[in-house]
Amino acid sequence: MSFGPHRALALTARLSFLEALIKGVEAVVHGCVEGARQAAAEPQTDPAVYQRKRDLALELMRLQSAWLAALERPLHDALRDLRVGRSVGVRAALGPANKTDIPLSLLDDSDVERDLAVARLAQMIGDHNGSEFSDLNARLQAVGGPVSVSASGPVDVLMPHWVARVLVDAWLDVGLSLDHWVEVKAILQHEVAPWTQEAYHHVNGVLLEHGVRPEIDLRPFIRRAKDVGVTQPAPLAPSGGAHGAPSTGSGASGAGALRGNSGLQPLGAAYEETRMLTQTPGMARGAAKAQNVLDKLTQVVARQVPGFEPTAARPPLGGAAGPALSAGLGQAIQSVGETLRRQVGVEAAVNPAEALQTLQHSKQALKEAASTPNERAIIEIVALLFQAILTEERLPASIRVWFARLQMPVLRVAMGEPDFFATTSHPARILIDRMGSCVMGFVGGVAEDADDALHKEIRRIVQVIEAYPDTGRRVFQTVLTEFERFLETYFREENQASRRGVSLAQQVEQRETCAIQYTIELRKMLDGVPVHDGVREFMFHVWADVLAHSAVVNGPTHEATKALQRAAADLIWSASAKTSRDERAEVLRRLPNLLKAIREGMARSGLPLDKQDEHIKALNAALAAAFSARSAAISASHLQALTERLEALGDVLPDLSKVELDEATLRDLSGHESDALEVVAEGGTMPTPAMLAWARELQVGAWFELDYRGKQESVQLAWSGLRQQLLLFVTPAGRGILFQLHRLAAFLQAGLLVPQEEESLTTRATRAALAKIDADPTRLLN
Repeated sequence: MSFGPHRALALTARLSFLEALIKGVEAVVHGCVEGARQAAAEPQTDPAVYQRKRDLALELMRLQSAWLAALERPLHDALRDLRVGRSVGVRAALGPANKTDIPLSLLDDSDVERDLAVARLAQMIGDHNGSEFSDLNARLQAVGGPVSVSASGPVDVLMPHWVARVLVDAWLDVGLSLDHWVEVKAILQHEVAPWTQEAYHHVNGVLLEHGVRPEIDLRPFIRRAKDVGVTQPAPLAPSGGAHGAPSTGSGASGAGALRGNSGLQPLGAAYEETRMLTQTPGMARGAAKAQNVLDKLTQVVARQVPGFEPTAARPPLGGAAGPALSAGLGQAIQSVGETLRRQVGVEAAVNPAEALQTLQHSKQALKEAASTPNERAIIEIVALLFQAILTEERLPASIRVWFARLQMPVLRVAMGEPDFFATTSHPARILIDRMGSCVMGFVGGVAEDADDALHKEIRRIVQVIEAYPDTGRRVFQTVLTEFERFLETYFREENQASRRGVSLAQQVEQRETCAIQYTIELRKMLDGVPVHDGVREFMFHVWADVLAHSAVVNGPTHEATKALQRAAADLIWSASAKTSRDERAEVLRRLPNLLKAIREGMARSGLPLDKQDEHIKALNAALAAAFSARSAAISASHLQALTERLEALGDVLPDLSKVELDEATLRDLSGHESDALEVVAEGGTMPTPAMLAWARELQVGAWFELDYRGKQESVQLAWSGLRQQLLLFVTPAGRGILFQLHRLAAFLQAGLLVPQEEESLTTRATRAALAKIDADPTRLLN
């Protein structure tokens, strides 16, 4: 592409940004006025504060129209100036471009306050839009028009500083004061943040549609800290238009995150290298941070216990076992385990606090049976780990008591396999984390069911581990594999909340796959066949889905599906050129039944009535055109061969598992929505490759907080499709929410889908143990 088109794209981006701002500015003004009115209606203990809020609300309501006009004017002026090639006339707060022309006088206090208000608002906008702004700047650099961050001359309209100056100036121009501004600042930010975010997101989308930088390389934005190995924010602009480095989304929104009429989360948090690394294939999210906790534990304990060596230097893998337990300690562990098994049996309804008390009382006996300081330190660390787990209120009580029975088997493993303390990948740790993550969402108002299949499977796993006390890593790895296999069928067949949703999601996947198969085969069949383009498109985009629906519901070789295939052959023949009176008469004779069959097929596949009417109208036009067509007609033999191939489609379609579902071939899934299944078709921000990798690695059973369609609720990942292109989340009430992979990554990027637990269960427990050891290191030796 030449230089001219590149610069034209840069101009288009700025025009699109201004148009997006203009489109949303009325909602911002209305939201601020409404927010001030609601704030004034809240009860106040201070009469002066109440009066001030009330006066401000009345003033804003009175000036609403004037304020809107004052905001729209510079936006429209900037749009006009850019279109005719003039520079936009809003300058930075630093004053005139030519610094030699600056008058030698002190700035007025009001000017200083105005500039401070602009700078603070610009900082907020920049922080909130860090990822979107960084992506936009990278794309604009690719087309020769990067965002200008010069302090002299007109400020680039894409800069947060330019938007902030427009807002503050409009506020003051209508007679509102900076005291008023401070009073309503939180409400303003609440509305301005998503308004600007939507505008930046829109511009990124415009550039993407033109093929500009579909993937953004994040490496230039990552800065390594010399000492600690984690990154610091890498600002790409001065503070007046500051914006952070790209955010990963899920960690960007905190308790004070702003929300506005867009419903999008802020994206301004710094992009950490460790987070990026843990969201790439082969590394679980948060693994680097978890490893840091283990490394710190190793360092702290090693300073107190010289014999403590929790590293891979002592081989725990394969057939090489760690040091054998002393006879006295082995008997003590067995005795405590038997006491727990009697206390926490299948029928026993034990409070987790009672099991914890038993373990704490037994700890001293275990330490007395230990023969080395190293063994005593390991006993203390494992006890602290399980103390944190057994007091975790987010775990159901019925699960915690079974985790209590795991403490002695884990203690045996920790004694014999030092890498239990050295790596996050030890199967004992992974097993506890996976079981914990799957049941974490049962609390918080959802009744736990001790007879649920998941609870029973956890009980079975604990009992299997106890039955093989000397097997160590191997038994934990074996039951971990069994647990993952169990989850594959649990949500599909046994979990009441997810079973229906998974079934619907599987039908959707099968139908979409069939539709793609039918489209491929129909394109092959119609290649070179003289048929109207409108009919050709109808066959590919509508009738393929109708055939797919029938194939899923009735089977690909069922008579109902074959009837739809014959209707396709009739339609192709009817839409080919008709040169004789007899052929035209035959078309007219067949047409009512043909259109009836087509309408019934569309209705059975769930197509709305208005869409049916639209397609029937288009087909009528195509059939009318066939009467006057001068192209070649389809011969009887050709039609017969085409009909036979259509009827045999069910026999020649490839295996479903061999069809690749991807973003380019998946259809709009919104037509599959029902009371039990929602399809997420919009929302989020353009995902990075790291986010797509993270989305692929989400584990079935994990719980998340979802912000969608004005609701915030807990959801559990219950199903992942054959190619991981469709993923289903289920609410505790059983409603399914279906994502395509790319949309899921977009929600993760925007912070609209956030893991309920930032750290795994064992990592949190290790952190808690570390804090207690830091506070009193002597407990390791006592």
